[in-house]
This record gives sequence, C-alpha cells and structure tokens, in this order.
Amino acid sequence: MNWWSGNNLLSSLDYAVIAAYLIGIMVLGLWLERKSRGSIDAYFLGNRDLPWWALGASGMASNMDIAGTMVIAALIYSLGVKGFFIEIRGGIVLIMAFFMIFMGKWTRRAQVMTLAEWMKLRFGDGREGRTARLISAIMNLVVSIWIISYFAVGGGKFFGELMGIDDRIASVVLILLTMVYTAASGFYGVVWTDVVQGGLILVAVLYVIYMAMTQVELPSEFMVSVPNGSGGFEAVRTTLNDWASLLPPMNLNLPGEYSRYNIFGITVFFYLLKTCIEGFAGAGGYTSQRYCAAKSDREAGLLSLFWILLLSFRWPLVMGLAMLGIHYGMTTGKVIDPELVLPTVIANYMPSGMKGLVIACFMAAAMSTFTAVINAGAAYWVKDIYQTFLNPKASSKSLLWHSRAATVGIVVLGLAFSLDSVNINDIWGWITMAFGTGLFVPLLLRWYWWRYNGYGFATGTIFGMLAAVLIRVLKIEMPEYMGFVLPSTISLFGSIVGTLLTPPTPRETLVNFVKITRPFGFWSDIHKSLPEADQRAIRTETRRDLIAVLFAVPWQLVLFLLGMVVVLKRWDSVAGLLALFVVLSAGLYWFWFRHLAESTVSELNESEAAEPGSMQGANALPEA
Repeated sequence: MNWWSGNNLLSSLDYAVIAAYLIGIMVLGLWLERKSRGSIDAYFLGNRDLPWWALGASGMASNMDIAGTMVIAALIYSLGVKGFFIEIRGGIVLIMAFFMIFMGKWTRRAQVMTLAEWMKLRFGDGREGRTARLISAIMNLVVSIWIISYFAVGGGKFFGELMGIDDRIASVVLILLTMVYTAASGFYGVVWTDVVQGGLILVAVLYVIYMAMTQVELPSEFMVSVPNGSGGFEAVRTTLNDWASLLPPMNLNLPGEYSRYNIFGITVFFYLLKTCIEGFAGAGGYTSQRYCAAKSDREAGLLSLFWILLLSFRWPLVMGLAMLGIHYGMTTGKVIDPELVLPTVIANYMPSGMKGLVIACFMAAAMSTFTAVINAGAAYWVKDIYQTFLNPKASSKSLLWHSRAATVGIVVLGLAFSLDSVNINDIWGWITMAFGTGLFVPLLLRWYWWRYNGYGFATGTIFGMLAAVLIRVLKIEMPEYMGFVLPSTISLFGSIVGTLLTPPTPRETLVNFVKITRPFGFWSDIHKSLPEADQRAIRTETRRDLIAVLFAVPWQLVLFLLGMVVVLKRWDSVAGLLALFVVLSAGLYWFWFRHLAESTVSELNESEAAEPGSMQGANALPEA
C-alpha cells in the first residue's frame, strides 16, 4: 500500500501548526486525567459538576463532525439550499429543539448515567427491567461502533486528500490519538477539550464565511456535480435562482446517486416526520449524556439553547464551502467530486499557515465527535453490562480499568467495520434513516404509553435492529424514505407483540417513574395516583411545553437558514427570515425561556421540603 502520496499541498508551517495543535490537545487531555480518577461517575459524567455553557459548547463541537460536514457541504454544493432540507434527516440535529423544551429535563430528572440505566427507573429492577437494560446497552454499543466507522471513512477521506496520506492511515492515526486522551481523562477530558476545540472550530467557520462573502459572486448559471453511484461523479448545470431558492420543490430531476431525492416533497416530509418522532422519543449516546450531567432543569434548558446557537454556525460554513467550490470550478474549468469540496477549498483558497490552522480546526471537529461517541459508548459496557450483569461488586479501580478497555474496544471495532464503507453519504443515510429509524419506536413508546413494558422494548429494539442490519447486509435497494417506513413498522410490530404477550410493569414502578420525570401521554390512570398538586403541575407544564415546541422547531430551522442566506447575500430572503425569526423568538420566550428561572426556585423548595434520603429528596423536581 502506498500510504504517502506527497501531494505538497501543505508547507512546513502548516505541518508545524497541525503538530502544535495535536501536541497541545493531547497534553490537555492527559492533564485532565487526574479529574477522572475518583469513580465512574467522575469518568462518565464529570461528577455532575460541569457548567451548562461548557456542556453546550461540548455538544456543539461533538455535532460538528468532519464526515457530516463533508456530506452536508456536498449536498449544498450539488443542490444549493435544497440540500439543507435533506439534512432534516439528521444533519440539522433538529432533535435539539425537543431536548431544549422538554426532553432534556425529562432525561436529567432520572439522575442516571446512561439510557440503559434509565430502563431500571421505567421498568423496574426485576427481569423485565434488566432485559430492557441489557438490550438497550447492546443497541447503544452497536450504534457507537457504527458511528465510529462512519467518522473513520469521512475523516480519512478529508485528511488523506489534504496531507497526502492514505485515507485509512489518516483515519487510524487520528482516531487512535483521540482514543489515548479520551481513555485517560474520561468525560472531563471530553468536555474541556471540546470547549477548546469548539473555539478553534469557530475560527475556521468565520474565516471560510469571510472568504466566501468577499471572493465569490455567483453567476446566473454555473456547473456543479452529483455522485454517479459508481464511485465517480457527473456534471450538472443549474441556475442561481434555483440553487438559492428557499422554497423546496415537490420534485427534482437529478441523475446518479442523488436521484433517490427526486420525489423531493415526499422525501423531506418523511425526514421531518422521522425527526419529530425522534425528538419526542429522545436519544441515547453522547446527546443524553450531557443532560444526565446537567445540574438542574434550568441548566438543561440553557445548555440546549447555547448548543443550538453555536451549532447554527455550521450552516453558513457549509454554504461558504459550497460557494468556494463552485468558484473553483468556474475559475479552473474543473468540476470536483462533491464529497471533496471541503479539502479542495482548503487546498486552493487558504495561504500557508492559515491552511494548517484550518486543518487543525477541522481536526478539532473530528476529534470532538470521536471523544463524545467513544466515552458515551464505553459507559454502556461498564455501567450496564459489566457492573450490572457480570461483576456487581466490582471495585472503583476495576470499573475504571474496564472504562478504558471499553474505550479501546469500541475504537478497534469501529475501525474494522469502516473497511467495507467507501461512500460517506451512503453510510450516513443508513445510520440516520434505516438503523436509527428501526430503533426509535421503542424509544418513543417508553415515554408515553403506560402499558408498554420492558419486554416490549426489548422485542421492538431487536426487531428494528435486525430489519436495519438485514437491509444493509443483503444490500436491498430502496428509497431512503422506505428505509424509514420498513424498519419502524417492523419495530412497532415487535413492540406491541412483546408488550401484549407479557404482564404489565408493576404499578408502583410506573407511579414512581411518573412522579420523578413527569412525562405527558397516556398515563391518565397513573397520574390520578399522584397528589392533586402534582397533577396540576403536570398539566400546566405539558400545555406550556407542547405550545413551546411548536415555536422551537421552526425557530431552529429559520435560525440555520438565516446564516446561509446571509453568506449568499440574498438580502430579500434575509429580511423575510429575520422577521419570522423575531416572531418565533418572542413565542419561544413567552412559553419557554421566561419559565426557566421558576425551575431553580421550585427545585430548591422541593429539596428543602423533602426528608433526607427520601426518593423525593434524591430526585427533586420543579413545579410547573
């Protein structure tokens, strides 16, 4: 294998900047190792003592993965603003609107370390709850491994292209470096290195935006390209009005791989439906980990808001990259591979030194995502499999050793599975649509249906997971929206059958769950078991949250679109979106933000009123 191509794209100064970044972040991560020595609570949650702004910044950095940025830049380059609507499937991270309003505080109230441990609260500590917990842990470990595979493909393609290194070598080196300090420092290292790396990411974002807005004036017609489905790409002519239009059409006429989006209206509808259902279902992995680490309901809301605001910078970034990619084609006469827009722009538009800094910034984005996934995934092995089923009396030293060993194991398996994947949009589409969709039905039903039990969760998860895996292994060709319908339908069938053929969850477990987390849904009989004051609080909070989420979802979409049209300098669209954003922000303030202060006061009052050591004292909740 020729692992070094020597493309001479980088100067000695660029390599020095990259080396300085890698050494600096390794030193910081290893220095933070001392913070994670005490217990697995410190290793995986930072002792629940991290500030909300650090958790929010860490979440943003974790979402700014390099592979996802390459996929999104490719879509925007090929399709313009229409590519934004495709990424409702996952890249917009629209699930954050739901976490901001209610799912984040529901997750925090459980006071657990992982989604699998949460199953004990919802289904009890008997055979039913332990079955659900084991299946959930396995599911999340599998998802973590596949996400590492996806990052390995995208990161290798990016760094290999720029640095003249074989793609696989590039991805292995970057992931192994990340693994070292993640295994050493745990969640403290993840969060504080993310904060530093998030600052670097914003440097790259602002520089690309400046370059695009000062150097590019798009003509009325120009050439782009789309993947042809055979490892290559083909040129397509488009117009500026069509490329920059904010109104998604019902149909497209695209060749090659992107022809899967030609029934555009239906495709986007399914993406939006899928994402909204996922929002109501919640999530595991590194997303829920940050809410488990939050200090209060109020801080869960604030970290969500900060997370979304910081993540909004990703969209003017990818618009700037797409515009510079088109400009490169216009000035050189070359039409580029859409999935190589990002490295092409860096190689051809950035001077020596700045090129190294921007590459270091995107390394930061990649490493932030690696650390989040690796650390959250390892928690499922240690807390929910090893400690719960294999060695309940394990010492803190043993648990910390297993935490680091699990970190290494997840990385090795992720790299192994990446060897069979060459197209990052293909694997991203499968993760977000087929695999993710096959799992969200059990996650949804657990919150809203009292009769749903741990056996239903286990069977629904297994059915959905197997359906998604078989689609992948058998290489069954279908539109992405059918990758939504088929696994979710099979998962729903398994959930209902598993639930109705087994006894209900004990009533006292359900009452305790509702008292602690206060979800809305089909809990009427359980709600009546609570004091009247608690029932009123749940009704008030539910009404307010449901109205607020109707503002939050379009608010996040408009915020992200606004940055894109600013870079495009479509000032008429900017004015319209800005007016809409102001209206949505006012609604969001009235129904959500102004109530955050009440959460802290109520939590303090309930904590003071509760008897020491009681369930109420351990899980003090806000009154609505």
